[in-house]
Order: sequence, then structure tokens, then C-alpha cells
Amino acid sequence: MSDAATTSGPLTRMALAAAPRWRRMLAPAAALLGLALYFAGGFAGMVFLVSGATLLALAATICLLVRLYRAREGQVAAAIAALIGHDPVPAFLTDAAGRIVYRNAAAAARYPGGGDTLAAAIGDLFAAPAQVLRRLRMQAAARGSVSEDVATAEGALRLTVTRAEPDGHIWRLDDQAVQGTADIAMPMMRLSRTGSIVDMTPRMEAFLGGRPKSVDRVIADLPVRNGQLHHFDTATGQVAAHVALLDEPGGLTQLCIWPGEAPDRHLIHADALPVPVMKLSPAGRILMANRRARALLDLPEAETADFGGIVEGLGRPVEDWLRDVSEGRGGLGAEVVRASRPKKDVYLQVALGRMVDGGDAALLAVLIDATELKTLEAQFVQSQKMQAVGQLAGGVAHDFNNLLTAISGHCDLLLLRHDAQDPDYGDLVQINQNANRAACLVGQLLAFSRKQTLEPELIDLRDTMGDLAHLLNRLVGETIRLDWTHDPDLPRIRADKRQLEQVLMNLVVNARDAMPGGGRITIGLRSDRLTGPLRRDRAEVPEGDYVVVRVEDEGCGIAADRLAKIFEPFYSTKRTGEGTGLGLSMAYGIVKQSGGFIFADSVVGQGSSFTIYFPAHRGLPPEADIAAAVPAKRVSSPNGGVVLLVEDEAPVRAFASRALRLRGHTVLEADSAEEALRTLEDAALDVDVFVTDVVMPGMDGPSWVAEALRDRPGTRVVFVSGYAEDAISHHRAKIPNSVFLPKPFSLAQLTETVQDQIG
Repeated sequence: MSDAATTSGPLTRMALAAAPRWRRMLAPAAALLGLALYFAGGFAGMVFLVSGATLLALAATICLLVRLYRAREGQVAAAIAALIGHDPVPAFLTDAAGRIVYRNAAAAARYPGGGDTLAAAIGDLFAAPAQVLRRLRMQAAARGSVSEDVATAEGALRLTVTRAEPDGHIWRLDDQAVQGTADIAMPMMRLSRTGSIVDMTPRMEAFLGGRPKSVDRVIADLPVRNGQLHHFDTATGQVAAHVALLDEPGGLTQLCIWPGEAPDRHLIHADALPVPVMKLSPAGRILMANRRARALLDLPEAETADFGGIVEGLGRPVEDWLRDVSEGRGGLGAEVVRASRPKKDVYLQVALGRMVDGGDAALLAVLIDATELKTLEAQFVQSQKMQAVGQLAGGVAHDFNNLLTAISGHCDLLLLRHDAQDPDYGDLVQINQNANRAACLVGQLLAFSRKQTLEPELIDLRDTMGDLAHLLNRLVGETIRLDWTHDPDLPRIRADKRQLEQVLMNLVVNARDAMPGGGRITIGLRSDRLTGPLRRDRAEVPEGDYVVVRVEDEGCGIAADRLAKIFEPFYSTKRTGEGTGLGLSMAYGIVKQSGGFIFADSVVGQGSSFTIYFPAHRGLPPEADIAAAVPAKRVSSPNGGVVLLVEDEAPVRAFASRALRLRGHTVLEADSAEEALRTLEDAALDVDVFVTDVVMPGMDGPSWVAEALRDRPGTRVVFVSGYAEDAISHHRAKIPNSVFLPKPFSLAQLTETVQDQIG
């Protein structure tokens, strides 16, 4: 059938076009042949003879082609009738002109009306049937087959048309293919591609006061935008409502509404929801929380707060997570966090979604109390172990860093008065070096607990590896070969470059130690797009774009019973004295604090591999980060500035005071926030910089600085603390012209930071 249509298609179509006129050709042919006999023997007789014979042959050819085509068309119709004759769905076969060639029993019973064309047979079943059928026939001619759901008076109808050789089409009209919406208890309707209303729920019909046929008769401010507030024309007047759109198979679109009412009524509707729900700004401010959410988080009715201030446990600032979701990075997966407000520990599974309210972007958070879920028990145990070490490290770090600041600071002062020829110089250098080693140990503990201070920036891992390659080759030695590969188009990541280099060095050193007899270490950098969540090792990597770092070795491998513990602090597979057990735990903490994921795979005797997933970043860094990275400078003070130093630890205060005076600054000392405020009561006193500890007995640093800046708004601030910066990030964000200097700091670091603030 197909071959015949292919070889004679154009000629057959020409014959069909001329079929009604082929009998009319016989009379002119006979006349021409008669003239040929009359003028026989002459040139005119020859011309009439040739013309008459040609016309007669053409009429015979057309007659033959028409008969062949009709016979073949009958064979096609018979074959298709055998195919769709017993189909319970009404089906038609039409020819190139749209005339019905065959209809099955279901079609004859369902559409008994007369008419040679399909449009005439189905009548006014739906709006503009002739135009719809013509459009579908043209699409089927191009694609082979096409389906579309249309709205009828009785509900939804799915039209399917398939091209049948040579020029016919098979039509199926299925009114059962589209699932109805009668059982859905919310205002919802289905729309076709053309904007026709295919179906709607009883709640939507009640809301509109009828069943209109197209969306332009319902929504006054088209086009429809997902999450936007639109105005609906109802029987009782125009009503504003939020719109949610969801695509369905077959080209349908679900349209659900949430009436936009006054804030108090809006909260009443939210309170009726059976789950805790919150509405957040992209910066984390709680804009709305229903009754269940407030009870879960122990939030008073009239109190507003920052979401990042009442939950913890992500391993990175909550604000970064909210910003990633609001900007569409890292996926929309749920995170497990711990609520810090209730008297008892409450673990929450928080799912975030983007929304638009009145033209402004916002986040919708759904909270689930995950405290008692059996399936999360193993993850909670691991989180509690990390939390315990983090709390220990944070508590020890403050006092220990104060001691280290005093030791290294006074050592720096002594080194200023001794040169390399002095007998005591070597001892002072040893003291300084060991103080720095102790500071690194505290930093490793904080890295595991994910509370160390990071300075994230957009970096290209190819540049990082290029800078590290020479150092790594020196680390692995001559018996080990180090190879690294990368994708040509590798996105950037947002991380602390210095800490990321430490992660790579730790992984390479561990790989080197696993191959005492030599071997090869391979570092691979590639981009990857996860089309679905990746679940492994009690973690879930959400879908999205990632930069994947893979470090592989050919070493001895790690046993399966030890592999699950290698990221725990102080756990090591090496012999006593060969490692602290903090290298992998520090790498784990840095990766998690950077928003990434790290996994380990190993086979004993074959080697190990560590795979890290970092969220990919494309484009320029946020304008806020750029602005924050370049603070405004003031006019330089040629004779040094006036510094108010507030520190409750006497040794630290003594060192800092001497160091600043050595650089020409005038230093006013205070051992508490209250004493600092009393000093500032002198209106004639001009202070350039506040240098203050964060955690002190009585009023803390950010609190007294905020009070002092009311009368001295232009004063610069340097916060110093043994805790990590994220411990005060919420407060410091409200203090203009402020910087953070972590303890322990050296003499040079302190003086340079103060000088940068003065200008």
C-alpha cells in the first residue's frame, strides 16, 4: 500500500483532480479525429489526428488511474476497518479531502448524524470543530500522529489523529482518556493549549458561579502567570486569587487558585491547614507562620524572628540555603535541621518552595516534626555526635584562643626587640611556631564541627588545581604518579579557596600514605547534572548542576566496617603517631559548610576513591557580596587614630593595647561594655575605631556597639572573638562599617585590620 502510494502519488493526485472531467474529453477527441479524416492527406489532417489521439489516450490514462486508486483506496479502507472495526472508542477514516471513508460501530452508535465530513458528523460537539480538525490534520501530516484534549458540554474529549497512507487520516474520539476532576475538593480546572476549559471541580464551578468554556471569560488580566495574583470574573463580581499552574500529559494544564484575602483572613486559612507552614522572605525573615508552625517552634503569637536564628544544623549559614533555593540553585529538596527555640530538641524536615506574592519573591516552608521518625534514627545519631564535638570545640575555642592570642601576641612583641643573633631568638620562634600549631589544631576541630570562619568566593577549580599541582607533586614523592583531568567547560563553585586547597591536600596525602610502595593518584574534575535526587550514605544530593571532584588511588583500601567511620573525629586507620584522625573529618566539615557532599568508596586491596559534589555557580557573584567585599575608605589619619579597645581578658587587652600604640594609635582601654559606654559619655572625645570582643560578661559586643553608634554613627568597628564568625553574623549584619578578626591573631593582623578601618 505504501509503496504504491509513493510511486504514483503525484500522478494519481493529478488524475483524481481531473477525474470528473475525463468523460468530457471523449467528445473533443472524437471531433478532432473526424477533422483528421476530413483533411486526410494534408498537414492539417496530421495535426488533428495527433491532437485527437493524444486527448483520447490522456482520457484513457486518467480513467485507468482513477480505477486503480479507488481499488487501492478500497483495500486501505478494508485493512483499516479490520484494525479499528472492533475498537470500543469511536473511530473514523477520512480521505485527503476530509470526507468519511469508514466509521466503526462505536462511531456509528455515538455519532449517528449524517454528513460526508467528520466536522458534519460530530456537529457542535465542541467549539469551532472545522478549524480544530483542520489544524490537527495539518499537524498529523507533519508529525505522523497528534493528540489534543478539548472541552465539550459533557466534559473532556481526547482527539487523536494518525496519518494513513496515501492521503487519509484515522481519527479516535475518546471521552474516557482524560481523568475527571469531580472528586477533587479544591478550586481547580484543566485548560487545553488553546485556553479552552476542559474540566473543572465542583469547588471551582461554585467559585465562578457557572462553567464557562474558555479562560479568557474567567480571568480578566491575562496571560496567566504561575504564583501571581489574578482577578477572576465570578457571578458575585471580580475576586482576586493566587494562581498555581501544573503541566499534565497530553498538553493539559491544571490551574488551581488560592483566594487572596486580607492578612488576618489569610492567616485564618493557613491556621486551618493540617501541617505547619511558614512564609519566608529570601533573606530568611518569617513573614507568616500558622498556628501549628508557631507551636512547633515555640514562637509567641506576636513575635517575629529570623528563620536562621531559630534553626541550626545545616552545616552552613541558613541564609545561604534560603538564597540558593530562592535563586533556583541546589534543587528544592528537604533539609533536616534542629530547632533551637523549644526547651527540648526538635528535629524538623523543612521543604522549601518558591512563590510570588504581589510581585515579590518569597519562600513557602513546610515543616515536618522528624524527631521520632525511625527511618532517620541513624542520621540523628551521626548529627548528635557532630553536634557534641562542635559544642565542645566551640566552648574550648573561646578560652583557648584567648590564651593563644596572648601567647603569640606577646611573643610577637618580644621578637620585635630581638634579632636573629640574639640567643633567645630561637626559643621565641619555637614558642611562636607551637602557638600557631595549637591554633591549627583548634581550627581543625572547628572545621569538623562546621563552625570555622570561611571566606567563600566564586572560584574555578581548574585554576586551583593548576596552582596546587606543583605542591602536590612534591607531597606525593617520586614513587607516586599524580594525574589530573578536567572538563573543558567546568562551572565555578562558591567556596573558601584556602580551605578547599586544604581538603585536596588532605585527600592526596591520605592516598599517598595508602600506597607505600608507589602507584598512581588520579584527580578528576567534571560537571554533572542530576536529573533526580542522589541518595546514598544517609544523605540526599538534590537534583541540579554540580562540579564533581574525584580523588582515586591504587592503595590498600579500607575495610567496609571502617569505611562508615572515617569521617568521625580522631578516628584513623593509620598506626599510632602517624596521624591525628582529623584530616578527613576536617575535609567533611569544610565540604558540608560549603554546601557540598562527600562520599567514600573503597575495595580492600584495590584502592579508594573520594567523590565531592559542589553546587555549580554560573555568572557573577551577587551584588551584595561585591559591595560587602569592598568597604568604603575614609581619609587617612596621618598621626594614627583613636582606638577604643574593649576586652575582658587582661592578657589579650594588654597585648593589643601595646601593639596598637607601637603603630602610633591612641588607645583607650575598657574591660567591659558598660565601662566603654561610660567612656563615650564624653562628647568631646573623638574615637575612630571600636575594637571589641564579642562575648563578654554583661552586655556583649554587638549590643554595646549598636547603642554607641546612635550618637557616633560614623565610627568603624572591629569585632574580635574566639568563636567563629557565624556566631555573630546576624548581629554584625546590622552594624555598618564592621569587620571580623578571629582569634588568635598576630600583631601584624591586628594592626593591619585597624589601619584598614581607619583608612
